[in-house]
Amino acid sequence: MEWQQFVMNLDTLNPTTVEEIFTRHGAWSVTLSDAGDNPVLEPGPGQTPLWEDTCITGLFSADADLGKLEAELLQELELRQLPAHRIEKLADRAWEREWLTDFGPMKFGERLWICPGDSIAEQEDAVIVRLDPGLAFGTGTHPTTALCLDWLDGLPLRGKSLLDYGCGSGVLAIAALKLGCQAATAMDIDPQAVIATRQNADSNGVAGRLRVCSSADDIESVFDVVVANILAGPLVQFAESITSTLAGHGMLALSGVLCEQAASVMGAYEPWIEFDEPAFREQDGQTWSRLTGTRR
Repeated sequence: MEWQQFVMNLDTLNPTTVEEIFTRHGAWSVTLSDAGDNPVLEPGPGQTPLWEDTCITGLFSADADLGKLEAELLQELELRQLPAHRIEKLADRAWEREWLTDFGPMKFGERLWICPGDSIAEQEDAVIVRLDPGLAFGTGTHPTTALCLDWLDGLPLRGKSLLDYGCGSGVLAIAALKLGCQAATAMDIDPQAVIATRQNADSNGVAGRLRVCSSADDIESVFDVVVANILAGPLVQFAESITSTLAGHGMLALSGVLCEQAASVMGAYEPWIEFDEPAFREQDGQTWSRLTGTRR
């Protein structure tokens, strides 16, 4: 799969507002970086500073209409012209797997480890998921995935069924099966995610207990546990559909939600879900949330 990225200097623009516009146009990821050479070495207490010159980059599929993105940025931000920006084409090549360079064994909860290749988990009773995300999102390094993995490690999963809604690399469904789930279904509309999930399930010896599908219409039955680590917009849009897959008194986890989006996402599920206190994790100047609860 080929990609394109939209790179723009923020100047005085609000990064959260720009990120929301990128997301509405299908951004797979949004990152902030230093547009100049002004490192922030030690922020003051309670500060989450950006660089003096900050650059925002959105990663999009090759067929995304970035002309419409430019038009909405101008309209929403009330600008006559955008700050310095560019569109770059990214070919399908080995850079999608460069995560292996810095990715080592990672522990989640009390016993769950995500390990690349033949790396070793430093725990005798470790539950190990061996992972190659391929071209799909999901290694455990992002705080939303980490929050979900921590949650799964603490659940009594033995004998239960699980749905991973928007599975990416399949890491959550595979981890659940390794932790004792009897069966799981993983769904993602991205064909690369379906391929990566099947490959990872096979390499972890759980393919026989994992059903992989590419449409929500193909999800069968209801589940004891449902986890959806996607984005706030789709979580709200598909709240009724996602909840319909959850058995009575089943457990739900929603992530991919910034802390300021948590209330609106919880509100969309309030008719069906009794929520616990949200869990939060900060990374790179952003605070992400995990919303868990039980079907009424």
